[in-house]
Amino acid sequence: MNIQENSAQVIEQLNDKILTLEQQIAELNAKLKWYEEQFRLSRQRQFGVSSEKSDPEQISLFNEAEDIANPAVEEPTVETITYQRKEKQAGQREKKLADLPVETIEYRLSEHEQICPCCQGKLHEMSTQVRQELKIIPAQIKVVKHVQYIYACRQCEKENITTPIIKAEMPMPILPGSLASPSLVAYIMDQKYTNSLPLYRQEQQFSRLGIELSRQTMANWLLAAADPWLKIIYDRMHEHLLKRDILHVDETTLQVLKEPGRSAKSKSYMWLYRTGRDGPPIVLYDYQTTRASKHPDNFLSGFKGYLQTDGYSGYGKLTGVTLVGCWAHARRKFTEALKALPTAQKDKPVAAKVGLNYCNRLFAIERQLKDKSVKERYEKRLELAKPILDEFHIWLKKQRQQTLPKSAFGQAIAYCLNQWDDLSHFLLDGRLEIDNNRAERSIKPFVIGRKNFLFSNTPRGARSSAIIYSIIETAKENNLKPYNYLMYLFEQLPNVNTNDVAVINSLLPWSDTLPEECRMSKKENNSDNN
Repeated sequence: MNIQENSAQVIEQLNDKILTLEQQIAELNAKLKWYEEQFRLSRQRQFGVSSEKSDPEQISLFNEAEDIANPAVEEPTVETITYQRKEKQAGQREKKLADLPVETIEYRLSEHEQICPCCQGKLHEMSTQVRQELKIIPAQIKVVKHVQYIYACRQCEKENITTPIIKAEMPMPILPGSLASPSLVAYIMDQKYTNSLPLYRQEQQFSRLGIELSRQTMANWLLAAADPWLKIIYDRMHEHLLKRDILHVDETTLQVLKEPGRSAKSKSYMWLYRTGRDGPPIVLYDYQTTRASKHPDNFLSGFKGYLQTDGYSGYGKLTGVTLVGCWAHARRKFTEALKALPTAQKDKPVAAKVGLNYCNRLFAIERQLKDKSVKERYEKRLELAKPILDEFHIWLKKQRQQTLPKSAFGQAIAYCLNQWDDLSHFLLDGRLEIDNNRAERSIKPFVIGRKNFLFSNTPRGARSSAIIYSIIETAKENNLKPYNYLMYLFEQLPNVNTNDVAVINSLLPWSDTLPEECRMSKKENNSDNN
């Protein structure tokens, strides 16, 4: 081999090495960029604003100052703007207090004080001056003795005839042999599952009220009240749920300490199934040890129709079900892509803003159609939203070719394209929604409660929590007061024929036969929704 051939071989080897190093540098730069994005996202999640609302000023694709600047336009004259403050309307306080019971305390002069200090004449009532204030009555505990009288016949006793023993009617207790009353069990449940107050704090609260009630005792009461009593209502609601043709589903993690064959640190799941916008709302929780697809398959056995999800692949194995995607999740991906950008790039017309703008245009159409009929919503979506979807789809496929797949923006694109069919299915029926926020709102009470009591001790406790949350959240969705409704159930269930479907139907949260004290007033309902 001559010197020229040797040199050519060395140059070729060096070129190959240069190409290899350049490829390694590109890969390392991509990894570095990904880690920087994850760091910025982590900082944003820890310290940034959690709202995903988009500011139209911020997502403009151009620099506004340069875009609208026109040197030929004269300086505007200074305009003085005055503001008018709306005066308080008379009677607003009275409206707020209209549904509250009133206790009136009168302050009068005694008979001997009704003497004029000037002429010693008799004083008469000229007018009154009224001051109103709200009075709170803290929880009180008292013992209620149920005394059942038993009767016998003296005549039969004298004549040695079989003596009939007749008892006066007395309602059956919710938990025989215990001190638990319907009101007490309902109160403990409401405090824990509506107000997220753990049992150990309730134990302290009861101690200050003069009764020593251990958290173990309360836990036992909750378990015994949930199953069998509340489970009767839960199972009937489950039957009604499966008859609907539009459902929403979500899931979140749960820690259960004493699961057979699993460590205390194992991750379990609480699944959420709920109805859509039509018909009386039903919200059901279901505890399971894993996130496997067999769990929704079993729970939704017999269901046929639309199922709105967040894109989890486990729902894709359900038969007879059309999956509907969540545009809130798609939009969230583009929001995260923007948050992952370096500060210097956030004000530039980057592609992630274009993707976010497409999503915002779809949501803007939904806001316009909020109060439309089902038929009109279906037709308007095809007219207004479908062209945006078609344009967005073409744009996504183009962007995928020039974007790093592992970047935050690349993941946003991949999510949309992978979920595209499901994301487009909201066009199929005017009753469907553009996002799965309905399910996310319903699972939020459990997430908040989990932050307070952290874990369930046993699988039985987790199942009981699922049942109780289901009853309370469905009650709230049907404008009921959870405490009043729970107390009513605990008064009725031990004293009715629970095998009679008609009787159980009369106790469901949407039943017209529920007593008025279980229902929230319109004012309370509006306040709760806000």
